[in-house]
Amino acid sequence: MHEMIKGANVGLTSLSTDVGSVMVSLGWSSPTGEGDADVSVLLLTADGQVRSDADFYFYNNPVAPDGSVQLLGKAPTDGGSEDRITFDLSAIPPRVERIVVAASRHEGAGFGELDDLRMSVADASGEGLLRFSVEEAGAVGALLFGEFYRRSGDWKFRAIGQGYGSGLAGLATDFGVDIDDAAEPEPEATVEQAVVEAAAAVLEQAVPEPAAAAAPRAEPRPRTAKKKVTLPKVAKKSLAENDAWRTARLFPASALKSDRERETRATSVLLSVMTQVPEFGRRLTAGFGAPAGRMETFTEVTLPNGDSPRRPDGVIRVERAGKLWTALVETKTNGNALRQEQVQAYVDIAARRGYEAVITLSNDVELDGSPLIEVKTDGRRKNKVALWHLSWAEVTHQAQMLIRHEGVANGAHAWLLQELLHYLQHENSGCHGFQNMGPAWVPVRKGIDDETLCQGDARAVDVVESWERLVRQVCLRLGGELGQKVLPVQRARRGAEPHARRAALADRLCRDGKLDAELRIEGTPGVLALCADLRTGKLRTSIEIPAPEQGYPLTWAKRLVRQLDEAPADVHVETLVAGDVGGPRGTLERLRPEPADMLPRNGAQITGFRLSLFRGMGNTRGNAESGFIRSVDDSVDRFHTYVVENLDRRAPRPRQPVVGAAAG
Repeated sequence: MHEMIKGANVGLTSLSTDVGSVMVSLGWSSPTGEGDADVSVLLLTADGQVRSDADFYFYNNPVAPDGSVQLLGKAPTDGGSEDRITFDLSAIPPRVERIVVAASRHEGAGFGELDDLRMSVADASGEGLLRFSVEEAGAVGALLFGEFYRRSGDWKFRAIGQGYGSGLAGLATDFGVDIDDAAEPEPEATVEQAVVEAAAAVLEQAVPEPAAAAAPRAEPRPRTAKKKVTLPKVAKKSLAENDAWRTARLFPASALKSDRERETRATSVLLSVMTQVPEFGRRLTAGFGAPAGRMETFTEVTLPNGDSPRRPDGVIRVERAGKLWTALVETKTNGNALRQEQVQAYVDIAARRGYEAVITLSNDVELDGSPLIEVKTDGRRKNKVALWHLSWAEVTHQAQMLIRHEGVANGAHAWLLQELLHYLQHENSGCHGFQNMGPAWVPVRKGIDDETLCQGDARAVDVVESWERLVRQVCLRLGGELGQKVLPVQRARRGAEPHARRAALADRLCRDGKLDAELRIEGTPGVLALCADLRTGKLRTSIEIPAPEQGYPLTWAKRLVRQLDEAPADVHVETLVAGDVGGPRGTLERLRPEPADMLPRNGAQITGFRLSLFRGMGNTRGNAESGFIRSVDDSVDRFHTYVVENLDRRAPRPRQPVVGAAAG
């Protein structure tokens, strides 16, 4: 990551080839744990002024209508918080030459009271590009962190670090924004008020007053008096007489009986929330090539197709600069599989009508090199239709990230996402993600038990693919709950062909009876390993942590035991030593009274520790209480909660092995 100093500048294209959109993070920490600040963005023309007050984005105006600017809200960090902003630089209007990124404090507080003031920029893939730390901010109420500016058709970034003693209002006024702080501050809005306001706004747009009766309205001026709209952190005490009373839901799922009803309801619920919550809709469609713009969604659409019209489950349309991007949506719920002939028909219709994409949505998780549906395209057509897949697990993950960790524009959006999550997680919705290891699971397990499974058996490859789908879903679920990136690790040679890699894993399954996976969790000092041993019927979750660079081995052992004070007594601890010789091992139950038993008797150099937890795996291929998928989810959750969460997040650098010693 490129480190910036005050006054320095750098071209974004020199740091990454993927800078059409960027994520900006502003962070700080407070010695008292109570300090905070709010971000703001100003779009400026060549003369250094906003085109209108609408170019001022802050807590009361967090999202640009065209999606070019989105204030995503706060995410907690150790000792403070971090605000995140997304910029679609390709959608920034041509007249805008500069994008100023700032932050402000309220009630006379200054930035000098905060520590570790910093700004970082990442590209569309999440790869960090640059970082700028602000030193000695002083007693100022507002602070310019930096700015993006155009130069010769490209975007560059300049580190500023300039303070404003007059606060947010003074900063905005200097750039031409008309501030209205004289009016009486609005009271804090409740979720119910926010929903009513949002509904009223929708009705006002849908049924405008006649032009003759419409009185001219003065252009509203931005108010810097902060208006808070948040979801309650603690649920209010229920007014129900007993537990049999059920809370009324915006999207009821209890009455759903048939798969067709589930597909229709799920499609309508999802597409409507995508339209009403721009941050959510943009997040789901950006990876499919959709532009940032005004989105509308439709259901029960009939499209001509010879003598038999086709009715896709939904249609998504995005308008930007007078151009339309259109995608047809085909939805499946429960264990229903996508049908090749149906998807092919939608691709053909999309090509004839000039649409850009077909999006399939189901509980299956697509893998690289192993698409769920193979379709043929007519090479003679100029319009090329892209086929994309989205899993219900990915939809749930993105909703969780927004509502629980990154934040949304207002309380109405948060409430809608909460209702969507409740619907998706309801047992009747049919949107529960990957839930079946497939028809090959039982015969492969039987073949391993009686040692009749031979290398090259195609059923073993099917099981490996199902295993990879399950691991990807575990990453999505865990990442959504933690608010952190959780990604599967593939120990394959760069450029390795996916089919060849899976065939090699299938041969290992036939030979050793094991399925292995590794999960990299952001901020965790190690990789979480998962092994399903089909011979013994055991699941093993483990993590290897390097030995600290300083201190004494006995101190390391005692500290590790203290960190695992609440971990289950049957956690296995293995000391890793240099060379091929194994180190001491034992359960926490035995090591807690005697941490010194973790030290090698021969004085061998300790390189780290491996922590493991074992449990029996489910027998069936599904997600029932006795199912394999449920047992994998429970194993990962238990290990992460009681072991990984208690480890020191400051990952130490591994010790260098002594000269002449073999790597351990």
